Amino acid sequence: FHGNRRSIKGYGKISVDFTENGYDVFMMSYRGFGKSTGRRSEKGILSDAQFIYRTLKEKWGDDKLIVFGRSMGSGFACKIAALNRPKMLILDSPYYSFIKVANRYTPFLPLRWLLRFHILTHKWIQKVKCPIFIIHGTKDKLIPYKHSVRLRTLVKNNSMLLSIKGGDHNNLREFPEYHQKLKRVLDETLQVGKRQLLYRSPIHDDDKIFNF
Repeated sequence: FHGNRRSIKGYGKISVDFTENGYDVFMMSYRGFGKSTGRRSEKGILSDAQFIYRTLKEKWGDDKLIVFGRSMGSGFACKIAALNRPKMLILDSPYYSFIKVANRYTPFLPLRWLLRFHILTHKWIQKVKCPIFIIHGTKDKLIPYKHSVRLRTLVKNNSMLLSIKGGDHNNLREFPEYHQKLKRVLDETLQVGKRQLLYRSPIHDDDKIFNF
């Protein structure tokens, strides 16, 4: 789930982090964005997202699906993970709630966005049952790092916060550390029988085995 741009154009570079590790990537362009028709609304986008998830699930199953959301898309990704049981959820530069971000930039954001989008990530994330990995730059000026810190406190027992020191909102992919940590996450083994996620190599100071 991509961030707040006019379309998915320009996000192809992000897919490389997954394809080079053996994953296929499916990326939706939100209704009202790019060539996608329809009226922009939170309800409509979430309905589209759930339809797409069900379609992918029918072919591959939950245990083969990783839900990834960046920036604005992190909220949609969180809701879809809460409604389903994917293998894992990865949030890149997420927000505690869209309203928190919107209030910070009012009156710079259009009023129609404030009325149409609430995206309560902090509530949805508490219903996610799969492992959650949160990646965030410590110098993010658009969505401050503290948003991810607060999110992780809500789901500490099945989540990990991967900090990119010095990273801002739109330059994380310029840091080798970002690619290294994401690769480690994708390479991890989900111990379904034991209901544990085992981290074989250090990813963060809080590295440990999480129990679900």
